Amino acid sequence: MRRLQRYKLTKLTPFRILVSYYFFTVALSAGLLSLPFARKVDADWSFMDAIFTAASAVSVTGLSTISIADTFNVYGIFLLMLVLQIGGIGIMTISTFFWLFLGKKIGLKHRQLIRTDQNQINLAGLVGLLKQIVFLILLIEAIGALVLGMYYLNYFHTWQEAFLQGLFASVSATTNAGFDITGESLIPFAKDYFVQFVTMLLIILGAIGFPVWIEVKRFLLHKDEKVRFRFSLFTKITTATYFLLLVVGTLIIFIFEYNGYFADKSWHQSFFYALFQSTTMRSAGLLTLDINQLSISTILFMSTLMFIGASPSSVGGGIRTTTFALNILFLFHFARGNTTIKIFKREIHQEDVIKALVVLMLAVILSGTSILLLSITEDASLIAIIFEVASAFGTCGASMGITPYLTDFGKSLLILLMFIGRIGILSFLFTMASNEKAPDYHYPKERVIIG
Repeated sequence: MRRLQRYKLTKLTPFRILVSYYFFTVALSAGLLSLPFARKVDADWSFMDAIFTAASAVSVTGLSTISIADTFNVYGIFLLMLVLQIGGIGIMTISTFFWLFLGKKIGLKHRQLIRTDQNQINLAGLVGLLKQIVFLILLIEAIGALVLGMYYLNYFHTWQEAFLQGLFASVSATTNAGFDITGESLIPFAKDYFVQFVTMLLIILGAIGFPVWIEVKRFLLHKDEKVRFRFSLFTKITTATYFLLLVVGTLIIFIFEYNGYFADKSWHQSFFYALFQSTTMRSAGLLTLDINQLSISTILFMSTLMFIGASPSSVGGGIRTTTFALNILFLFHFARGNTTIKIFKREIHQEDVIKALVVLMLAVILSGTSILLLSITEDASLIAIIFEVASAFGTCGASMGITPYLTDFGKSLLILLMFIGRIGILSFLFTMASNEKAPDYHYPKERVIIG
């Protein structure tokens, strides 16, 4: 019997094991959040609320069927922050950290799981990478909590409440979770540019990608003047794409709402509204305005930003910035008759281009099918459904207010989208692959007509 169990475990691919870990974490988180001492006495709570909130927290999305402020007490808020940390940093990162704390060695199988969870290419240096990730993300959250907690003394009556709000806001922004305990997201701070600036900075640090952090740290500590430091192609592409989308997103939102929502606003109010929404719509979901007051064109554009999402190996979801960049580069070079993609004096590997095309195609099919199904089962406008699907897949968490009123089928579908958005399209797709070696033979090739 034991031999059979071991055989079954060895047949599981790292992708299947990782997905199983995430399923287990969602179930465990739902159980923890359902403990009576974590909720307020008069709070409404159901089994679907527990599963949905846990899935949203583990995937660091922020969509919720309940009001966090009205449901959880202080103990529940700390439990929720713990789940957000696990989801944001990554299950394998957390498990590896405790495994090392117990003095255990990290074997090959465990390293393969880490590589899958962090979307890395090589097995070398993974443990050191995870240590740096944990240290940096906790340091950023601690600084953010201290800064916001001190500043929130101007808003809240007691220092305990001010620092609790600051800590939760820092964790939620850094992990791009989108949850809030104000009950109104960041709308109360719509005119407070300091709170918005700190929040945007935390969001960007969480969404830019862990490998980028590490490379920037190495660059700052690099002292060998004889050897020139060189950023990786990944860091160059994902950073350039991230900030380009941030700038373009700000300009487009500003233009689209210039004669609309921003008509009676000053230029600096309009700018910060546009800048903050462009930043948060990538994967964070915190809002300084009511989405329902924006034009349909702006909402559709924001849905596109959420669909693209954050950088790979970050706390965000979506198709990711590099996928978007490679697809655009592929279209540009293909139209020019080029067979290869060259950028930053490097040539993109063909396998990476194929992966980017597959991710985009599957993401469009998945999102389109979800929109079609929800348009049949839910009593909501099409634009609200499109926005909700993009928010779930992009693990953003912004909503037009229809989440609590969805049917159980609709909520279940969003849970699946949040789950896939967190682990990534490729990881989810590779769960269907087997460990068996592909047959080493080929059939004669034949051309087909395209287009």
